[in-house]
Amino acid sequence: MNRKQVGAWALFDFANSVYPAVVVSVVFQVFYINTVVGNADSLGDLWWGRAVALSALIVALSSPVLGAISDRAGVRKRLMAFYVAMCVTGVALFTTLGPGMVAWGFALFVFANVGFEGCLVFYNAYLPEIAPRDKQGWVSGLGFGIGYVSSALGLLFAIPLIATNMDLVWVMVALFFIIFSIPSFMYLPKDKAGDLSVGRAAVWGVTSFREILGEVLRAKNLRNFLIAFFFYIDGVLTAIYMSSTVASTSFGFSRDELIYLYVALQVAALIGAFSLANATDRLGPKKVLDGVLVMWTFVAVSIYFIPDSKIWFGALAMLAGFGLGSVQAASRAFMARLIPAGKEAEMFGFYALCGKSSSIFGPLIFGSIAYATGGNQRLAVAAISVLFILGLTLLQRVEDPTAANIA
Repeated sequence: MNRKQVGAWALFDFANSVYPAVVVSVVFQVFYINTVVGNADSLGDLWWGRAVALSALIVALSSPVLGAISDRAGVRKRLMAFYVAMCVTGVALFTTLGPGMVAWGFALFVFANVGFEGCLVFYNAYLPEIAPRDKQGWVSGLGFGIGYVSSALGLLFAIPLIATNMDLVWVMVALFFIIFSIPSFMYLPKDKAGDLSVGRAAVWGVTSFREILGEVLRAKNLRNFLIAFFFYIDGVLTAIYMSSTVASTSFGFSRDELIYLYVALQVAALIGAFSLANATDRLGPKKVLDGVLVMWTFVAVSIYFIPDSKIWFGALAMLAGFGLGSVQAASRAFMARLIPAGKEAEMFGFYALCGKSSSIFGPLIFGSIAYATGGNQRLAVAAISVLFILGLTLLQRVEDPTAANIA
């Protein structure tokens, strides 16, 4: 295992993680919902859910084809750079937003979020190439753990900038992403010469989608994992996308309190990612996922019953944060174990397809329930528990290919 490549790979998680923390989970989410749109009668929640759903749909539909192009044409690193540029450009243009610019803010977020989610397809595809199977859980956990350090730092940097000028927050996120992603492009394995030119690979990817899909469906273990992942990751991502509006609207967190809460949540996620990384390799990712999904179900249901207390909400958020790091790291490691050699980006494209196409439904469910019930966000969160239960049940059909060796 090349430590320089592993370090550069993990540093990309450090580079990109400031975006979901500051933009998706806390600062921009609240800014768009409450300032740009206005959240009277949960209208901001509805627009935010639509923006998240549309960006997820675009990534879901394009990722398998682009993954296939990456593998066939040998352009993985170049495509990753293209999507990073998309994300950074969209975030930089947040500086043009103001109250009432609903459609423009919607378009910019969708553009930036497609860039962020798209680059992860190619980034994740490096995992089985740079790490042996018995270390993939640890390496995946290392990436997420370092990423949560970045998330916490990004939120801490954002606090004084918000008080000074909100536009500086977006500039900080863009620069952070650019600067710390440079080592990844320098040290990760170079693109290998592909069998096809980019143009021919693009044509092949579009015309052969049914063939690629058939390959996934015939691989029983991979197929069953992706179906289970479709449901449980929808619950996880919906919780991430909607957590800030729940904390601020239903539990009365101020903007500064929200940021400090999410700094603490990143620490909890970091602990979860690191503490269960070795367990993922030792016990297998399936056992780790089983335990964490039970915990997430408990958290989602409990939100409906707890008192109107910031302390209660904060305690549940810490528990969810611990599970967040481990569920993401274990899922990525599990997927890496199931992928045939030479088809990393192609298969991680389907990983993104399942993750992002599912993400269309969760935010829409949340936004629709909150809107239909006059803003009952507690009920909307509790409804998401069904996704964790379905995912956990379907995961039992998946066999860990290394379970025999572990035992």
